[in-house]
Amino acid sequence: MKRDRNVKIVATLGPASNDYEMIRALNEAGADVFRLNMSHGDHEEIAARHAIIRQIEVDLGRPIAILADLQGPKLRCGVFANDEGHDLEDGGSFRFDLDDTPGDETRVQLPHKEIFDALEPGATLLVNDGKIRVKVLECGTDYANCEVLAGGRISNRKGVNVPDVVLPLAALSEKDRKDLEFVCELGVDWLALSFVQRPDDVEEARALAKGRAAILSKIEKPAAVKNFEAILEASDGIMVARGDLGVECPVQAVPPIQKRLVRKCRNAAKPVIVATQMLESMIESPMPTRAEVSDVAAAIYEGADAVMLSAESAAGDYPIEAVTTMNNVAKEVENDPTYRNIIEASRGGDKDTVADAIVSAAREIAETTNIKLICCFSESGSTAALTARERPNVPILALTSRQATARRMCLTWGCHCVKVGTVGRFKEAVINAVRAATEEKLADQSDLIVVTAGVPFGQSGSTNILRIAPCDERLIYASELE
Repeated sequence: MKRDRNVKIVATLGPASNDYEMIRALNEAGADVFRLNMSHGDHEEIAARHAIIRQIEVDLGRPIAILADLQGPKLRCGVFANDEGHDLEDGGSFRFDLDDTPGDETRVQLPHKEIFDALEPGATLLVNDGKIRVKVLECGTDYANCEVLAGGRISNRKGVNVPDVVLPLAALSEKDRKDLEFVCELGVDWLALSFVQRPDDVEEARALAKGRAAILSKIEKPAAVKNFEAILEASDGIMVARGDLGVECPVQAVPPIQKRLVRKCRNAAKPVIVATQMLESMIESPMPTRAEVSDVAAAIYEGADAVMLSAESAAGDYPIEAVTTMNNVAKEVENDPTYRNIIEASRGGDKDTVADAIVSAAREIAETTNIKLICCFSESGSTAALTARERPNVPILALTSRQATARRMCLTWGCHCVKVGTVGRFKEAVINAVRAATEEKLADQSDLIVVTAGVPFGQSGSTNILRIAPCDERLIYASELE
């Protein structure tokens, strides 16, 4: 079954989507990728959800991608003698320090020495998702005296953001390292890495993953935006995580940042997810707001590979309705003639290799002749990704002999992924493409298809051949005899 849209949908699993029937219903409603949030649930729960997804994959006979989202280091203040916390007034003073004595109305512990090592006077600290904002007036290796710029109630273990400095913190906590090894052994397809600030963070995760999962960097800090080109080069994919990004950056800066990052990811032929609060009201309502629908539509118009649901599908009252809504918005947008105009006008990226030329030619041929679809053989997924970068107006049938590649490509725009047998000659590739196209009901015997592949087979990034073929095995065999 091929989706009636090209953008992919990522659905987070949780208490509201925890059994076979619900997870299968979410997949049938439109979820292409399931996100396992490692911030919630123990390893036993994560393993149970993973097993259910893999069983659904077998039952439905099509690949499903699983994304494990690592928690990352969480910066939180300490506790207060008064469990209810205290109200900080605008213009008042407050102190953070390393003293583990329970806090009061004047101070509280901030048990992260790395923060004090990096702070300078004038830096901003944000508490409780930015609801409280303070400016550092004076600081040392174990304290920071602050002025309250925007007050509010501070209570036990509220989150702390430090937007103005690059913190000397690893992106992987000890918990993350254990979680990473667990999910890689379990067999997930993508690892989402939180708190990325520099490309070294990505390389650390890649070394630990040892090729068992692709690395997707979450962009949620100003430092990550500043270092984005290097982070993108080191990553296999990107998530524009607008939650923390909207806390640490001025809220009005988030939409332009989103557009820039999506464009750069597309040019680099790497999948990008737009995430956070896309249909937030559907946690409690069966209908989204008009603004939320416009937000989802904007990400699709920009050319994002995927849009994501978080609490809407994990803990909300209407998980299936949320996926269905996102699916319907995607289909409506992609059927809008303006969508094609925008997508074609934003086509770009460096094209200086044979593979670039092949996939570009495939798209041009498909758009100027009566071609039904583009079939690309891709052992690593790179050919499919380059083809998707072109955003052709015909379907992309991505064929691979590797189950892991078929699953990972479920996150790539427009790719309908099918696992096929190993091929040794281009003729075999064409025959397999024809069979897959007809079996998947993407073409019939009267149609023409474009087939791309790399010869010799099995070498990543070797795409070097293109053929226009009739979707009829008899005609292919006849042409070989002539």
